[in-house]
Amino acid sequence: MDHEPVPPRTVVIAIDGPAGAGKSTIARRLAGRLGFTYIDTGAMYRAVALWALRQGLNPADAQRMEPLARAASIELAPGGAVRLNGEEITTVIRTPEVAQAASQVAVIPGVRRALVEKQRDMGARTSVVMEGRDIGSVVFPHADLKIFLDARPEERVRRRYLEDVEKGKAVTPEFLAAEIRQRDERDRTRAEAPLTQAPDAIYVDSTGLSADQVEEAILKLVRARISNGKVYS
Repeated sequence: MDHEPVPPRTVVIAIDGPAGAGKSTIARRLAGRLGFTYIDTGAMYRAVALWALRQGLNPADAQRMEPLARAASIELAPGGAVRLNGEEITTVIRTPEVAQAASQVAVIPGVRRALVEKQRDMGARTSVVMEGRDIGSVVFPHADLKIFLDARPEERVRRRYLEDVEKGKAVTPEFLAAEIRQRDERDRTRAEAPLTQAPDAIYVDSTGLSADQVEEAILKLVRARISNGKVYS
């Protein structure tokens, strides 16, 4: 696949939004098209959660989790590979047990601060596409392009249901709808870096759009920044 024109300096593209909006899919595809590094912030929290579980620690224990997060060596390689302290953990962090632990780890302010430092360091070293819930508002408030990717609740449930069915998981749309509502509430009301649309973020509603269509819509925004010099100056 041909890459888009490569800029002469590092660039940060921030994609925020709620669960099921398609952030991971779009961020990964954009990074591939642009030749940027894809930073999966969720994978970083899962990596810390996995390390906690392996050590028999309570992932909700703030006093133990913050130093663990700071000590963790987390690498995000091209193609989506994730390494923790040199070990490939790409697949093992996707289990329900790790996901649940990660949701507890992610609300600890000290952990978030530790991982934000790691994320900013990554963004300073190479051009990146980062997705999460507080990238444009907290992690990179001066990102070159901020996108808030959203979709109607029923569409987000439908996508997550199809993903889980494809993975062989026995779930119901009703269960997923309740889970997404709970996650939205937790993300929007947490004290540290809640999910919110940054004032200068561009809102993109992906409801009814294919991944190809969303990707192209955001690439047009990137190209506009390239052409007027706001990004690639």
